[in-house]
Amino acid sequence: MSMENFIYDIPTKVYFGKQQIQHLGEIASECAKKVLLVYGGGSIKKNGIYQDAVAQLEQSNNEYFDLSGVEPNPRVETVRKGVALCREHQIDAVIAIGGGSCVDCAKVISAGVYYDGDVWDFTDNPNLITKTLPVIAIITLSATGSEMDGIAVISDMNKCEKKPIRNLLMRPKYAILDPTYTFTVSKYQTAAGAADILSHLMESYFSNQDAYMQKAVAEALMKTVIKYGPIAYEEPENYEARANLMWASTWAINDFLKYGNTVAWSVHAIEHQLSAFYDITHGIGLAILTPSWMKYIMNDKTIPDFAKFARNVWGIEEQDDKKAAYKGIEALQNFYACLNIPKTLQEVGIQSSEHFEVMAKQAVPYLNNNYYPLNQDDIVQIYKDCFQEGE
Repeated sequence: MSMENFIYDIPTKVYFGKQQIQHLGEIASECAKKVLLVYGGGSIKKNGIYQDAVAQLEQSNNEYFDLSGVEPNPRVETVRKGVALCREHQIDAVIAIGGGSCVDCAKVISAGVYYDGDVWDFTDNPNLITKTLPVIAIITLSATGSEMDGIAVISDMNKCEKKPIRNLLMRPKYAILDPTYTFTVSKYQTAAGAADILSHLMESYFSNQDAYMQKAVAEALMKTVIKYGPIAYEEPENYEARANLMWASTWAINDFLKYGNTVAWSVHAIEHQLSAFYDITHGIGLAILTPSWMKYIMNDKTIPDFAKFARNVWGIEEQDDKKAAYKGIEALQNFYACLNIPKTLQEVGIQSSEHFEVMAKQAVPYLNNNYYPLNQDDIVQIYKDCFQEGE
């Protein structure tokens, strides 16, 4: 299919590089007097990022309040707490300090302040969002690219549900991206982040749209992750590696690759169920699922795309398309292996297939624009193929 019509509009203002936190006071003052700081388990206080942010806010006379303890798969209960704090203290803007989970939580909080109902309603009808508080994202993990998109994913673990919310009103107004803030990220999270970035790019790449330019850019970004992911993994304070991963993360999902293209989110829809039922790390789940998804949908229709992926991204020199396609999948698996990412669901603590049927059923509604059609039985089989090595 030919390139679709689109309106290009990516309004987030990005401050990229060392010491860009120095701009926080001025940008916060542009839109707020009182701000809510949204962050996770406290690592930003140990590494000094929290203190950097607070110093800037105090210098600009911004009053701030804290919402800590945001979960890796942010809970709807935490979002509700944030909305209540914003209303209680008449908050003007929300500042997320952390990775994608903190930014996603902040986005939904910013929308929930202006909604009389429960924020979980947004997961079924994002058009209920009509106004938001400004969101400022200070990124400490290269992974989701949430700092420049209008998507948030939240979970209700009581229902075993993890759902996306898409509304461009949630796109952050400002983003501060300092690669040095990712120096202290663990090897595990560095690997998971690289896998998440790569998955976002593959979701754009494997589409039914021609979109030659977008896919060529996606190839370059994938090669960036492939080059710098292992370097950041082995040399956590390598600035060039961290900087390239951070910027690739943003461009993987800021809508640039989506405009004129159809992004299917094939593997993401399947993985969200793993996170909802088992609370595993999102990027790790994607890395486990993706090779099995590729092999499962390998056929005469998809082989040319997978062969192109193998040759253009991995440099595979093989004339036969089918052989090239499988070598590309092998190269992807080897990349994950060099980052010590688990290969199977059992390795991340999933010991039975008891929930696979209901997980697959919940995934199906999110696969309407799938790159290759999948039904409930197909998804169950993909889960089973990932269960243990050799299955």
